[in-house]
Amino acid sequence: MVEKVLTGITALRSATVGAASSSATVVKPNKTADESASAASAQSRAASPARRGGGIAAAAGKWALYLALPVIVVAVWAIVGARSSSYAMATPQQIVQATVEYAGNGELWLNIAVSIARVLEGFLVAFVAAAVLGVAAGVSRRFERFIDLVMQVLRPIPGIAWIPLAILWFGIGENSKVYIIFIGAFFPMFVNFVDGIKGIDKRYFELGRVYEIPKWRFIRQVVVPAALPQMLTGIRLGLSGAWICVVAAEMIGATSGVGFMLSDGRSMSRPDVVILAMLIIGIVGKLMDDVVEWQRRRIVNWL
Repeated sequence: MVEKVLTGITALRSATVGAASSSATVVKPNKTADESASAASAQSRAASPARRGGGIAAAAGKWALYLALPVIVVAVWAIVGARSSSYAMATPQQIVQATVEYAGNGELWLNIAVSIARVLEGFLVAFVAAAVLGVAAGVSRRFERFIDLVMQVLRPIPGIAWIPLAILWFGIGENSKVYIIFIGAFFPMFVNFVDGIKGIDKRYFELGRVYEIPKWRFIRQVVVPAALPQMLTGIRLGLSGAWICVVAAEMIGATSGVGFMLSDGRSMSRPDVVILAMLIIGIVGKLMDDVVEWQRRRIVNWL
């Protein structure tokens, strides 16, 4: 940054000196320079369509490579499904028909909206808890020591394992599902928040103590911005964990949601509905992850 500022100041001084000398001396117009400049601009205008064409071709090649494997999988799936006599082997045509059926009666959009709403509700609660406990544990070694044993014991337990206990505690209503989502999203965010703060240069903390910066101001203006890339990675992992757990929670004691749709398709012996629900889980999960990753790249580049 300092080098850029010095370079800009040097260029500004040179431009000022050049302008002063040109005002003191009358300079005749240089026709050769004008002609060469116009020729260069004409060449750049002629080359710009070629550049655009090359950019479009490169982008098309990247998308073709990106979509090649899914197209191959669907093609092989359609061929194998058409030749198979098994009822459990749903073809892509049957899944398209199931999509039209569920989208037409509104169940598809309702189940997706219900699952996303549950994910956001549990994720926001987990985010607040992970932010408070993670920042406190990252800043204070005593507090980290105080909660470390409990966190390390509970962290390896998957959210799905909490389903029986959540039903016993909260019943089969919304609270049990939010609790399972909370468990699935909390620990990835908590671990990344703590690791992000521990990765900060220790000299920042020493300067904060030397200048006697208030604790809350130091956390808000120094700690959080420095650990933000790692925190955003934790948010991405936490959102993925929340989406996985909501599907598992909805398969037990739910009347709506993508997980319920998956379980309902199994009970009706409809493999097309089961595969449709699985595809929805993957597609919605990818879209949510892409949105968080896009925001993460923007924030990291801005920093």
